[in-house]
Amino acid sequence: MKTKNYMAAYGFPLLLALSGCSQKDTAEKKEPAAYCISPELKSNLKLATVALQPIEESITLTGEVESNSDKTVPFVSLVDGVVTQTYFSLGDHVSRGQVLASVKSVSLNEMQGDTQTLEAQLAVAKRKLASVEAMFKDDIASQKDLEEARSEVQILRSNISKTQKNMKLYSAGKSDFLIKSPADGYVIEKNISNGMPVSAGGDKLFTISNLDKVWVMANVYATNMRHIYVNQPAVIKTLAYPDESFTGKIDAVSQVFNENERVLKAKIVMDNNNMKLRPGMSADIVLPINSQNVSALAVPTKALIFDNNQSYVLVYKQDCDLEVRHVTEIVSNNSTTYVEGSLKAGERVVATNGLIIYENLKNQTAK
Repeated sequence: MKTKNYMAAYGFPLLLALSGCSQKDTAEKKEPAAYCISPELKSNLKLATVALQPIEESITLTGEVESNSDKTVPFVSLVDGVVTQTYFSLGDHVSRGQVLASVKSVSLNEMQGDTQTLEAQLAVAKRKLASVEAMFKDDIASQKDLEEARSEVQILRSNISKTQKNMKLYSAGKSDFLIKSPADGYVIEKNISNGMPVSAGGDKLFTISNLDKVWVMANVYATNMRHIYVNQPAVIKTLAYPDESFTGKIDAVSQVFNENERVLKAKIVMDNNNMKLRPGMSADIVLPINSQNVSALAVPTKALIFDNNQSYVLVYKQDCDLEVRHVTEIVSNNSTTYVEGSLKAGERVVATNGLIIYENLKNQTAK
């Protein structure tokens, strides 16, 4: 009887414990919660809509941004001297006539001395002319004497005018020559500094260019010559603005190979009102080729995820509802890949942080 009571006392709690373990095991076997995109990933998430488009391939050429040589002015010194002061820096915007530097030169002293000498000679010549004119009226001086006196005054006036024009051309001040900007634009090259000696007709001191329009010079190798033509649309990409593209078209193609680089140069004239394209910047030039009449599903190349030698995309429905779809690549260009598979036009795919989301989905499924 005691044994039965003992079993009754302790058996029931034991059954409850076993039952609790069983329920716990059942709870642990439940399906894991669906993966949801975190707020951090959501803030930078970009989606792209799958579209049915004609297949278009492209090639990418390297190149460089250059200033428009038709609106570029190099400046060399007109006199020998020493730079006393500069008033500009590389990259500054300057206006036509703006003083950029001053140069001390013995030429200024010579011009000023010549002007003073000529003005003194002119004063003497004028007095002589007045005397000759008086004597000519009294029939004391001849017509020849009068013409010679007048000619001397005219020559001196001409020489003074010439000297004054030279001083104005050189922008001569009281003690220095003033170097003024020859045009409106940006200083794209500077080879002048305080205390530097300069010589007339020597090396360039600076270069000013109007950057409202710039040239992108593309390198065309022999293997790509057959694809390049005038008025061909072009998309320009730079490292400075990786998420931004600039559009233009080929304006001219050189007919002669560059001796150093062994390439043809294709010139693309670009509007540069936003001043994002600067001379010296490297650029990638994307050109469309081989346009086809066949259409396929197009997705951004950045949306593709590669795993185990296969390609996938993430189809976005909601933050907690994403699907991994296998796709087969047909062809791609610089920014778009044409695919076939279980995708449908109009569906949205993840175009940024896809690999992170894909790995999180895999880890969630493996739990």
